[in-house]
Amino acid sequence: MKKPLRLAAAVLLPLMFPAMAMAAEFDGTVLSPLWGVPFAGILLSIALFPLLAPAIWHHHYGKISAAWALAFLLPFAAAYGAPLAGAQLVHAMVEEYIPFIILLTALFTVAGGIHIRGNLHGAPGLNTALLAIGAVLASFMGTTGASMLLIRPLIRANDNRMHRAHVVVFFIFIVSNVGGSLTPLGDPPLFLGFLKGVDFFWTAKNILPDTLFVLGVLLALFYAIDRHYYLKEGVLPVDPTPDTKRIGFDGAINFWLLGGVIAFVLLSGFWKSPVGFDLFGTRVGLPGLVRDVGLIAITLLSLKITPAKVHADNQFEWGPMAEVAKLFAGIFLTIIPVIAMLKAGTQGPFGAIVSAVTRANGQPDPAMYFWATGVLSSFLDNAPTYLVFFNTAGGDPAALMTTYATTLAAISAGAVFMGANTYIGNAPNLMVKAIAESRGVRMPSFFGYMAWSMTILVPLFVLSTFIFFR
Repeated sequence: MKKPLRLAAAVLLPLMFPAMAMAAEFDGTVLSPLWGVPFAGILLSIALFPLLAPAIWHHHYGKISAAWALAFLLPFAAAYGAPLAGAQLVHAMVEEYIPFIILLTALFTVAGGIHIRGNLHGAPGLNTALLAIGAVLASFMGTTGASMLLIRPLIRANDNRMHRAHVVVFFIFIVSNVGGSLTPLGDPPLFLGFLKGVDFFWTAKNILPDTLFVLGVLLALFYAIDRHYYLKEGVLPVDPTPDTKRIGFDGAINFWLLGGVIAFVLLSGFWKSPVGFDLFGTRVGLPGLVRDVGLIAITLLSLKITPAKVHADNQFEWGPMAEVAKLFAGIFLTIIPVIAMLKAGTQGPFGAIVSAVTRANGQPDPAMYFWATGVLSSFLDNAPTYLVFFNTAGGDPAALMTTYATTLAAISAGAVFMGANTYIGNAPNLMVKAIAESRGVRMPSFFGYMAWSMTILVPLFVLSTFIFFR
């Protein structure tokens, strides 16, 4: 019964909504800034509901996210027609959200199938070493993969500490964000740049000094702060995780599956194929389709072959992934008009932002690109924000990698580094927060976390601007 219904839908929808067969782009110059209210609403909900109504948020955050998405889609359909609204919905889901969630789910599942057994002891030196290792891994297995692999053993290592929230906060800064800045595998914005024609090793060659500087300062600050708490508070008299096992890996076969994830992501970037099909105005290419099917297969294979004991030891559960999926569904939809208004350039409602990144002589201003990309990436999804400013800077990868290399470096660093400024700046941030809270760590609120980032990260980024992006 389901197959005929799907066939009928495939035939009838283009007839009912012929405009959905056209491109999903629309003119952002005609939009009012009021179309950004649903996006602001979902951001404020994420920030305030856990503080003001935690029980309601815990049980209904998916419904709240859906309500804000409908607060954009329904008025947009009424104002501009159901065909255009439908095309926007399909485009956001098929081209952006679904591949995004498939990749995150694959990394979450595979990394969750690797258990680092034994009890590490969370002293300042060990914690700093773990964060440094995570920063290196993040550029090769993605910030999500590195975060999911290391956050559980890090929390377990510090479960005998009185004060642990700062450890997780710095983990988000270093592993979930800054560490992923050196390759297209590290963070989605850089992968989009790779798909646009930026060389695979370009970022490693051009923002390595910036990355090493930021990571070096963060690791030094973390060691000083962690040592202060360690000497002041000591440890609990009884370690909740006794030293009963040797240090090692269970579920190590998932490392091979992780290699498969990396291979499918790289394949979709290097493989150029004209084969594809149009889905209501959104083109679905064969390389992307093969990538997504391959990642789903790896996810299912990991779930099948990973011993149940490994998942139990990791306390693996779908809550963090479900929270990210539901919240980012609303974010990806409500962000549609915001991105369109930014793409409209100087003629759009946010023309002042676009004008601010250009000097009086018409040349791009790297420092302004760093901050404009970074500030928006703190609250918007950093992948489309990267693309907006990549195109604003000319969109020619050959020119951006050579003549305007400092500008492309500023865009890349801003998108990746400043995703650490808020919980919603990068998907792993929320996942790490959810895992930490499920294990009893009292994490800062949305604004409490921003107090950490404003105090530590923003001055560091100001210093980086004067050193690297003048």
